Amino acid sequence: MKKVLFLPFLQISSGHHQVANALIANIKKIDPFIQCKKVDILTYTFGNLESLISGAYLRWINLAPGLYSWLYKKSVYEQLDKNKRFFFYECLFLKSMFNLIREEQPDLVICSHSLPSYLLNRLKLNGRINVPVINAYTDFFIHHIWGISAIEYHFVPNGALKKWLMQKGVNENRIWVTGIPVHPEIERRESMFQHKKKYNVLVTGGSLGVGPMDTLLNTPFQMNRLHYYVLCGKNEKLYYRIKKLNKETVTPLPYISSRAEMNALYDKMDAVLSKPGGVTVSECLMKRLPFFIYHALPGQEELNMDYLTKAGIAFRLPEWKMKQHENRLLSFLDCPTKKEEYINAIRRCFSERIDLSSSLKMVLQSCVPGDGKM
Repeated sequence: MKKVLFLPFLQISSGHHQVANALIANIKKIDPFIQCKKVDILTYTFGNLESLISGAYLRWINLAPGLYSWLYKKSVYEQLDKNKRFFFYECLFLKSMFNLIREEQPDLVICSHSLPSYLLNRLKLNGRINVPVINAYTDFFIHHIWGISAIEYHFVPNGALKKWLMQKGVNENRIWVTGIPVHPEIERRESMFQHKKKYNVLVTGGSLGVGPMDTLLNTPFQMNRLHYYVLCGKNEKLYYRIKKLNKETVTPLPYISSRAEMNALYDKMDAVLSKPGGVTVSECLMKRLPFFIYHALPGQEELNMDYLTKAGIAFRLPEWKMKQHENRLLSFLDCPTKKEEYINAIRRCFSERIDLSSSLKMVLQSCVPGDGKM
């Protein structure tokens, strides 16, 4: 029986875990007998310290977003044409990663976070392991920490990143433009744009309910043509605050774990206001839902926002001024020409995209149980 090891990072619910879960669901549809297991290398190495570290990370990006953004771009996104070593991470995790692979003996490893990819790449370059590895990228860019040179397979969001990897020396046949993996229960929807008297707008800040939603809630709404459904994630305080406001045009929604339920919710929406997290964006693109960015976390999401807005597949709302935002939303939703331009932009960006399940099948068929582990 084949065994696939998934390596996200941290225990907090994030795009790294959502991509891993999406890939597990796709693999189980291909072969339900394949064993899939997720492991966080931080928890594996340091145990309960993971919760302290993840908590400190969340506090940092909330309290000092500018500093985090500057350090992130300086350390991992500058001079991408050069190869960088991260000796600090190697000292902390390289031995643990080797031990993990030796204990689990997987036939395939899938990295949905850059750090495990970096560590596996170092171990493979040093000849210590030879298990095949897939990089499943969760953002619309690739930075220094991702391992590349010794990684066998790359699932990339778009054709631009495929070309970039080829310039870095990766064989074209090892790169598949799959998009950021989406759970199979999020079903593709062709454009269903209609002119309406009233539109439904989904507002989300990610699974943790992160984002300046309080500003939205405390702003007097200028129009009644937009009904906001606020996905509060695991932020129960936010959910009950909205509930108490008792606004006719704002409906709070608790955390939704069911992908089928999310699929049904997307089908009721006409637009989405959100942060530019890779998975949320990919789900909305799958649904052909217009995507408006009202907030971006420092670092990754800022870079995602740059790509998405330049490509014309998302629209930035730089300041939270409700009257201006509602006017902009309605000017888009009421205009057939703008909607058609948006759909064409999505088609251009994903013209090279191939089926995710087909890519997984090819990789799984090449992985013989018992081969290439240590």
